Amino acid sequence: MSKNLGELSGRKGLIENLFEELGVAATATGAVSKESAEALAQKFLFGKANVYGAATFYDFLRPENKGKKVYVCNGSSCMTAGTQDRLLDKLHTEFKAEEIGEMCCLGRCHENSSFHYNGRNYSGNDIDNIEAIKDGKPQEMDKYNVAAYGTPVLTCDFPGIDEFYKTLNTALALSPDDILNQLKISGLRGRGGAGFPIGFKLESCKNTPGEIKFIVCNADEGDPGAYSDRYLLEHRPHAVLLGMIIAGYVAGANTGVVYIRGEYPEAIAITEQAIRDIKEKGFIGENILGSGFSYDFKVIKAQGAYICGEETALLSSIEGQRPEVRVRPPYPTQHGLFNKPTVVNNVETLACIPWVVQHGGAAFAAIGRGKSTGTKLVSLDGFFNNPGIYEVDMGTPLSVVVNDLGGGFKSAIKAMHIGGPLGGLVPVDKIDTLSVDFESFAQNGFLLGHASVVCLPEGYPVIKYIEHLFQFTAHESCGKCFPCRLGSTRGYEMVNKSLTSDYKMDRELFTDLITTMEIGSLCALGGGLPLPIKNALKYFDGELKQYFEG
Repeated sequence: MSKNLGELSGRKGLIENLFEELGVAATATGAVSKESAEALAQKFLFGKANVYGAATFYDFLRPENKGKKVYVCNGSSCMTAGTQDRLLDKLHTEFKAEEIGEMCCLGRCHENSSFHYNGRNYSGNDIDNIEAIKDGKPQEMDKYNVAAYGTPVLTCDFPGIDEFYKTLNTALALSPDDILNQLKISGLRGRGGAGFPIGFKLESCKNTPGEIKFIVCNADEGDPGAYSDRYLLEHRPHAVLLGMIIAGYVAGANTGVVYIRGEYPEAIAITEQAIRDIKEKGFIGENILGSGFSYDFKVIKAQGAYICGEETALLSSIEGQRPEVRVRPPYPTQHGLFNKPTVVNNVETLACIPWVVQHGGAAFAAIGRGKSTGTKLVSLDGFFNNPGIYEVDMGTPLSVVVNDLGGGFKSAIKAMHIGGPLGGLVPVDKIDTLSVDFESFAQNGFLLGHASVVCLPEGYPVIKYIEHLFQFTAHESCGKCFPCRLGSTRGYEMVNKSLTSDYKMDRELFTDLITTMEIGSLCALGGGLPLPIKNALKYFDGELKQYFEG
């Protein structure tokens, strides 16, 4: 069924896009009305149930969102920082309870106290100026530390559009095979979590027959604690866009889709302006620089669904379907957006491509360690003395990131959740053991992922954090596979019951539950959740054993 719906949606393509029109339909009230859903179903030849199922899945389209005016961040970083109760108290003096909603991580993890109002994000001390914000008085853009330790691939100074896009001339003077070979030599791997080599994806798409192909930038950075993609989209958008153009040239794709979280309104506006700027200069469009290669962009605003960070769910979302994970094979490089060959990569991965083209694959491969080549952006939250975005060579000791770049912790910390909600829960005594690369984290039973860092203060109960992880997964599950859909809910119920009553969990039953999720889930949401929970059981058993039988 989903394949047929993909074909139907593809009839109108990206010019008239069902998913975008659902967003437009919700603009006035915050939710899609029954009448609007039925009209869109008729227009796109979808079943009414299909359109209703899609619209009611997203946080910002579903009926519960109707009438919301302000949104409070409920991400892990703001939660462990303990800033949101005071924030809510302040908001309740200005808004009715039914006007206050929630968003999951606004990417303001460096200072917390995050909220969203009238199409903009705020954090830090902004809540103390809520009256001025409501009156429309402009507030300063948030600031955080940005520095490189090693080679500045992504944090180097931007030389201006004309100078930067000289790399496009270099790329178009080469053959697609030449660039592909350099990307293979570079060893560039996906920075979104999976660490899959980009060269293999591009080659697979290139070798798949098809007149229409797509490059999709997965900018649905939903991992609480991560704001490296937001940094790139807001401060280095041209690195991302040029990377997508070059990727399109290699794969034979003429369209780039930038799918950006609705929780990042500033990133959407800045990226759209950057596209307009390069269009005026002739760096996109028909017959770019007389090369015979044509390429253009489409920016799509997401509507609040963590699962859209999974590439196949993201593709279904763009098609206007309910964003459920697809069974693979076939892979997106063979049957992707509208069933056409598609390469999906995250923001940071694509942003590295121009540097590889400019300096060569060998130069990129010389940075880092082993199969973890190049650099990695690390996001440090508000528990650090110097929170911000730091670019480090792969293989940099974690202790350097924590102590030298981050300046150590403001208060006592017992663990760091690194790599998003599906990443490893790293006790502080492991800081001297790990280095920032895929292999070091995997060998020690953790996951580098987005390399975001959310700190658990000494006084924060680990059992409460486990409850939060189960609850997060239950809310964000696409529902397609039962190990994730049911397992996360049952896990939350067990932990919550042990916290609110004298109930003791059966350790064997609990272990069976997370094992079933790990090996039976279709994607990394249900399959990845057990990792931090197993880490917690291993390293914090003394704190947790009171909640289990025996």
